[in-house]
Amino acid sequence: MLSESREQALQRMIDRANELEADAIVGVRFQTSMIMQTTAELLVYGTAVKISQKTD
Repeated sequence: MLSESREQALQRMIDRANELEADAIVGVRFQTSMIMQTTAELLVYGTAVKISQKTD
């Protein structure tokens, strides 16, 4: 179940970056915290970046 949650969180981050028209996501981190004995919280975060091309 944790693996499925990790994939879902990662896909949500990718979808949001696509909405922002980002070219990439950098600095991706995963964080898991136990909330209760049988419950965990999973966070995935990163920075969406837009690559600009220098024109002369």
